[in-house]
Amino acid sequence: MRLDKFLKVSRLIKRRTVANEACDNGRISVNGRVVKASYDVKVGDRIEISMGVRTVAVEVLAVSDNVRKDDAAGMYKEI
Repeated sequence: MRLDKFLKVSRLIKRRTVANEACDNGRISVNGRVVKASYDVKVGDRIEISMGVRTVAVEVLAVSDNVRKDDAAGMYKEI
């Protein structure tokens, strides 16, 4: 699954266009390196999101195309 779609489906970022812009601006890194929105997310990846002064680090636990709002938090674990 593409990184921008994963961020939207897991509800880490509200909209896919916002996730795409964050990737383009270098605010998202996976496993310690800055990646593009087309990066293929895999289970076990560590994603760091820098928005403003806050940085969120998560580990991918599951990758799924369709997830209900209640189950979205189960796709990742905050580090």
